[in-house]
Amino acid sequence: MNSKIALFEEMIGSAIDTLFADDQPRTLFDPARYTLSLGGKRLRPLLTLMGADLFGCEAEKAMNPALGVEIFHNFSLLHDDLMDKADMRRGNPTVHKKWNANSAILSGDAMVIEAYRYITRVPVHLLPEVLDLFSTAAMQICKGQQYDMDFEKRLDVSEQEYIDMIRLKTAVLIGCALKIGAVIAGADPQDANHLYEYGINIGLAFQLKDDLLDVYGDPNTFGKKIGGDILCNKKTFLLIKALKNSEKSQREELEMWLSVSDVDPEAKIRFVKKIYDELNLKIITGNLIEKYYLASLDCLSLISVPEERKRDLVELSENLMNREK
Repeated sequence: MNSKIALFEEMIGSAIDTLFADDQPRTLFDPARYTLSLGGKRLRPLLTLMGADLFGCEAEKAMNPALGVEIFHNFSLLHDDLMDKADMRRGNPTVHKKWNANSAILSGDAMVIEAYRYITRVPVHLLPEVLDLFSTAAMQICKGQQYDMDFEKRLDVSEQEYIDMIRLKTAVLIGCALKIGAVIAGADPQDANHLYEYGINIGLAFQLKDDLLDVYGDPNTFGKKIGGDILCNKKTFLLIKALKNSEKSQREELEMWLSVSDVDPEAKIRFVKKIYDELNLKIITGNLIEKYYLASLDCLSLISVPEERKRDLVELSENLMNREK
């Protein structure tokens, strides 16, 4: 593993361990600490530190907003799980399963407030830009989540609508995390925007990879049950492509599985996956992931810093594309 990335990850882990440690009442803050303790990739705070480091700034100077980004991201997962009625997150029970729905709602609210407290701990002359950048991303994420829920009731979602939705729901926070780091480092605005666009493209590739792993991943490494998106009728890229590319008989049978509620979950996953296999969707999705990955590298190439300073981000991008969880 890259030693600098490992150092940043260690710094982030140590800082997260202190969050909500002594706050009372514990019934409010224990679910928040539990959510943060589940770990995950902690990609977004890492990217904030790497965004600052790219332009020669000490990573520690970006730590507070990095934590704010991570707290907000985990809040969004906590509420997503509640809305999706998901049982597992990162191989552990979700908050509403371990506690209850009310605890998930209120602890999530507390996390949003704490996220803003950390986001605002930046030099005062940078506060308007950082706060606007983060607030814009936060609202876009809410919009993306609403589109995601709206799509569950539709069979005519287009590929472009889906890409627009995951841009809002996933990619903008990755772009925001990177750009906050760049802003704190005093980067040229054009370079900061190129870094943001790098984040958007890697974020799109990242979410599409998640869609792929939900169907074709190893449940022992993925951290969630395989086929969860299929059971929820989530309009992922694979399902949208299947509805578009399937022959009449395939589509009719696919629509039947999507319309009935009282089904054997394993049977539904098996059938839908069989359709995906017949339509070669694993390869088609992989090609789209590659497209956005290469676009991210194009954006990175436009940033006016020495190429050796970009190597850590290139390595991280490669790891994200080759991940199995």
